[in-house]
Amino acid sequence: MTKMNPKNYPSYPSGFLFRYAQWVPALYNKPQTQTQLRDIFEQLLLMTAGDVEEALQWLNQLDQRYNLSNDRYGIGNLIEELKREGFLEDDEKHGKLSMTRKAERALRQKSLEEVFKNLKQAKSGQHKTPFIGKGDERMPESRAWKFGDDLNQLDITKTLSNTYRRAGGEGWELKEDDFEVFETDHHTSTSTVLMIDLSHSMILYGEDRITPARKTAMALSELIMTRYPKDTLDIVAFGNDAWEVAVKDLPYLQVGPFHTNTRAGLQRARMILSRRKNRNKQIFMITDGKPSCHYEFGRLYKNPYGLDRKIVNKVLDEAVTCRREGITITTFMIAKDGYLQHFIHEMTEANAGRVYFAALDNLGAFIFEDYARNSKKRGVR
Repeated sequence: MTKMNPKNYPSYPSGFLFRYAQWVPALYNKPQTQTQLRDIFEQLLLMTAGDVEEALQWLNQLDQRYNLSNDRYGIGNLIEELKREGFLEDDEKHGKLSMTRKAERALRQKSLEEVFKNLKQAKSGQHKTPFIGKGDERMPESRAWKFGDDLNQLDITKTLSNTYRRAGGEGWELKEDDFEVFETDHHTSTSTVLMIDLSHSMILYGEDRITPARKTAMALSELIMTRYPKDTLDIVAFGNDAWEVAVKDLPYLQVGPFHTNTRAGLQRARMILSRRKNRNKQIFMITDGKPSCHYEFGRLYKNPYGLDRKIVNKVLDEAVTCRREGITITTFMIAKDGYLQHFIHEMTEANAGRVYFAALDNLGAFIFEDYARNSKKRGVR
């Protein structure tokens, strides 16, 4: 029998109270429920850029280590359930499982719920402003009715009062001049381009920065499409160059062996916004690194070492051009290097824009907070 050493026992303060209860195995088992297994799989889909096969491999490894499944419900049951519900399908061309459009939207909705749980439902998918005009929220003031006004906003008390004053108590025939309607808050729409840095540094040094960036982009797209239907959202990915990304492709964004062509990203975003009819235009840029390349005379000039003023100045020129065209750049910086932050401050000053130095776990919250605030502030010009 092994002799126990009293020195190894923890010491407790005088009067410390212990409470004993019957041990219930089910309360102490690792997650085994259907919902928990599904949640883990969805998180793995986000981390693997929508690669179902890789996500399942990770899930199997986690299951072997932590006993996530049980005899009643296993990974095989999960796969069959997701196929039956239309979230997964067999990709006969490549001989593997893949996500459906339904699954892609489900991931966007889940991202929205997780990134910004306290978002309030907009009444009609528009942004409230301090300006009076056509809208949904009724103001206490009223005015004379004009052709085209919504009769649902009719101020009945004022209308009848006008009739009484005009007729002097003799007869109650309503006339057009008697009608008054409540003023309503003016709502405005915004065109947004979300720029996502896909350069190699987004996964460098063992830190995963692309997953929260990808997740935030999906959440933002779902927010705008479902709650601000009059707004527009375009997505631009940038590395050595810049290219547009469809909403349906967001779950599959992956980092490449790229440098960071911030100038090309801003140029592409500005070109997109020039086609939009909304008067309020803005760029959200998620990045973790300095600009390290740009095109000149049809060739890619690159310098990954330090801040090359030749590259930096071209980016600042583009930021100034955006400012002149009324496009605000809001940068979400996810790196803490002092010299990189100095560059971001320099670019923000050139554009008269905004910058947030966000932690990876709070990146989405910063974006949505600014999106709602910015849309309310800008109003009409």
